[in-house]
Amino acid sequence: MTTETIFAGFGGQGILFAGKLLAYLGLYQDKQVSWLPSYGPEMRGGTANCTVCVSDQPIGSPYVTDPDILVAMNGPSYDKFIEAVKPGGIAIIDSTLVTEECSRTDIRSFRIPSTALAAENGLPGMANIILVGKLLKETGFAVLEAVRPVLEKIIPPKKANLIDANMKALAIGMAL
Repeated sequence: MTTETIFAGFGGQGILFAGKLLAYLGLYQDKQVSWLPSYGPEMRGGTANCTVCVSDQPIGSPYVTDPDILVAMNGPSYDKFIEAVKPGGIAIIDSTLVTEECSRTDIRSFRIPSTALAAENGLPGMANIILVGKLLKETGFAVLEAVRPVLEKIIPPKKANLIDANMKALAIGMAL
């Protein structure tokens, strides 16, 4: 089985990191994985998205046109990708920044105020991880305990103090 995911938002929201986290979770489960980032030339505030494919089979192409899962962290990204989600798929939307309601009835959509939740819980910059937590809950892709070793692998040692904050953000998302 292959699951294709698009993470999309503004640069600086941790879009690429969220995708990298999902990709490494796949690697830790001995799956075939591809992670393909795409971003504008701006340092912050430009567009950013990445695709993640996780499969039991070899992956033919990392390019995703019709994802099983969309994680949208801003309005322009939501507008760009929502119609591409496969029927039966999932859309996880940061409702703090995306005001539009999802009108599709052929997918499951979840409006999570992740940017607001991150601020309320003293987790600035962790809205992306809250959404990954929701993704993990809805897909059953990984349990919370399985994520810590992955975070320890992908977070550089000089930022190791952020591992616990990431775990807290994941727990918030998984509880929603």
